[in-house]
Amino acid sequence: MTVTSPEFLARLVDDARADGVTGFVAGAVVTDADRVLLVRRNPEDFMGGMWEIPSGKVEDGETVLEALHRETAEETGLTIETVSGYIGHFDYPNSRGGTTRQFNFAVTVAKTEPIVLTEHDAHQWAFPGELPEVSDAVRQLIGS
Repeated sequence: MTVTSPEFLARLVDDARADGVTGFVAGAVVTDADRVLLVRRNPEDFMGGMWEIPSGKVEDGETVLEALHRETAEETGLTIETVSGYIGHFDYPNSRGGTTRQFNFAVTVAKTEPIVLTEHDAHQWAFPGELPEVSDAVRQLIGS
């Protein structure tokens, strides 16, 4: 079963619901050579100033994969070409008092430039061993 199969994606969501998770986010680990794309949350946002991978909420009626493609394009202007693997999830408390699970995928994009930010105030391509201020979950995900 591939990571893009409807059965695999449905199982991810079903398992999260069984764990009491109420929100779902899709995250993209976009790489260019040995570097990973990071975006910084606006200072006035929830967790403002924190660096993260492009990610966003799975909307009602949308699959995790659809959200992954949409959010990556909306937040960076980049188009996902291939979803090459599922690299795990992490949970965190959300601003509504519940728990959100972020499902993370390794992706390749058609072109790495230009980056067009719509929800973040900066971006950078970082080496896994030289990450800026990211959450422990993102640090573990990227493998530094």
